[in-house]
Amino acid sequence: MNVNEASWWRGDKGGMWLIAVIAVAIVLVPILNLAVAEDSVFHISTYTVSLLGKYLCYALLALAVDLIWGYAGILSLGHGAFFALGGYAIGMYMMRQIGDRGVYGNPELPDFMVFLNWSELPWYWYGFDSFSFALLMVLVAPAILAFVFGWLAFRSRVTGVYFSIISQALTYALLLAFFRNDMGFGGNNGLTDFKEIIGYSLQLESTKNALFVCSGLALIGGYILCRYVVSSKLGRVLVAIRDAESRTRFVGYRVEHYKLFVFVLSAMLAGVAGALYVPQVGIINPGEFSPINSIEIIIWVAVGGRGYLFGAVIGAILVNYGKTYFTGAFPEIWLFFLGGLFVVSTLFLPKGVVGLVKSRFSGDRGTEGGVNDGNDGAGLPNVSALPNVSAPPKEESS
Repeated sequence: MNVNEASWWRGDKGGMWLIAVIAVAIVLVPILNLAVAEDSVFHISTYTVSLLGKYLCYALLALAVDLIWGYAGILSLGHGAFFALGGYAIGMYMMRQIGDRGVYGNPELPDFMVFLNWSELPWYWYGFDSFSFALLMVLVAPAILAFVFGWLAFRSRVTGVYFSIISQALTYALLLAFFRNDMGFGGNNGLTDFKEIIGYSLQLESTKNALFVCSGLALIGGYILCRYVVSSKLGRVLVAIRDAESRTRFVGYRVEHYKLFVFVLSAMLAGVAGALYVPQVGIINPGEFSPINSIEIIIWVAVGGRGYLFGAVIGAILVNYGKTYFTGAFPEIWLFFLGGLFVVSTLFLPKGVVGLVKSRFSGDRGTEGGVNDGNDGAGLPNVSALPNVSAPPKEESS
């Protein structure tokens, strides 16, 4: 490990401030909710706790997208699928925990299966009565889908807008599949009416606060992981791929392997975000696979600042807070306000909020992601800035 990798956190003041704020929040918010009287001005309602927890889940999802888009140049319009798969995995576990407390009182089958006259539990529901198995599936299910999809796409050298289109087609196909009642995932209604998680009632204030804390810790852990990746030798290769994929391939790197690795890692982070999101909102349905959701994630990252990990987090929180505010203050025209925010961001904030702040107040004219991209001044990666590789591998003949 070289000096730069050992001190990956240096030069990332924005990220350190972000981690500090989240750390303070996960300590302070539960205290203000549980220990402060409701009539106090400092009291935070349980609804607000759940809302903030949802924002943190969205922030982790935006972080996952920025990892591949901001640093590897992979514009995925299908990350909502990985988010939804993680949500369904934990949702299946919570459905199994309902047992005979459901409407129909069946100890084995969820209510929707009894309603649809299912006689036995499908094989792919086996194991979801175990929390450990469900957590494993939160990671494995998105990872498998991302690996298969990414391997086929990257091996075929599908890039740019073509990759965006087929990733959007992927999530739309899953949307249609999960809408079907015979798929065994609740059809249009999805999974809901959850009672508890690992034995704790979801209606308890303490449980909601614990989920908020877990969301904050997951976001901090996800940020540290992503920051380590982009600050390593792997990160320099990813930036080179983003800026000049053909040249990077020519100097000996198996580009598809790097892209596949970071794509799978990003999908797993999205799955974790979905798993933390579902217990806090109390439902997961096929609407989470909607392509518009994946497009909205891209907007979060663009508003915050593509290529700045903490910018993606800020963008997700700002946009979703804006949605919450506008829907309450202007219920009939809130979409116009939100659309205006996106137009203004596109026209006047090409590098997002973080990029604007850095250029105005620090005079930073460095690289897009705050990491050394090794550019040679001509917009192409400087080969000497990349980690050494052996002789270029032989390309397979088509």
